[in-house]
Amino acid sequence: MSIPDIDTGLVSQLAISDEIEKIHASARVGETQPRLGFPPYRSAILRHPTRDLRNGDPEGAELFAPVFGHADVDVLESDLTIGGAGEPIGERIAVRGRVLDGDGRPVRRQLVEIWQANAAGRYVHQRDQHPAPLDPNFTGTGRCLTDEQGWYSFTTIKPGPYPWHNHRNAWRPAHIHFSLFGTEFTQRMITQMYFPGDPLFALDPIYQSITSERARARLVAAYDHDSSRHDFLLGYRWDIVLAGRHASLMEDGDA
Repeated sequence: MSIPDIDTGLVSQLAISDEIEKIHASARVGETQPRLGFPPYRSAILRHPTRDLRNGDPEGAELFAPVFGHADVDVLESDLTIGGAGEPIGERIAVRGRVLDGDGRPVRRQLVEIWQANAAGRYVHQRDQHPAPLDPNFTGTGRCLTDEQGWYSFTTIKPGPYPWHNHRNAWRPAHIHFSLFGTEFTQRMITQMYFPGDPLFALDPIYQSITSERARARLVAAYDHDSSRHDFLLGYRWDIVLAGRHASLMEDGDA
């Protein structure tokens, strides 16, 4: 039984890690998607449907959904470092990759959106009030369309880790949220990209809600020296596979 801390009412990291270890030990071989109900992730029950899904009318939904095309997405929207009056604070990076289907074919003209914390681990959001500074020159949001070969590319600032109140002294690994749309608004999928070698991976119940180590690794970008630019930024590559055995892991909620 996990005993909450007297001052915070939160259980310890040791208790959360013990829960994660027991779930992983009993997980089925081949289980690759994040678990919807993952007890170490305390608010997981609030982030997924608890009732049976209902069939909707995709064409009806499109009547009320946003419409976008090449004319609606400016090429400058993929550079998150140029929206302010000055340079944002932090490590400038490039993140690029290809969006592929299950057969390795490029997914063309796919709308890719990202959002993230700033270098101090703070989101521009009224619910994020932890004591880290906001950056007036960084909003943390961007978007682009994939090209004919399925490539996307963003220039941004490497996000910082941030605390969250899942348990005592809980910190999220640095990550970038990705949203992808198919040919219809109802086909939206959301996932997270992480950075290699983060010491918080083993402690994070969201990342660990994927019980397969190999599947978790598909959420981690690789350093890409060819994407780095001399005297300017470091590059990372992260390909997104939408289906098949090598599919990227998608989520039902974001954190």
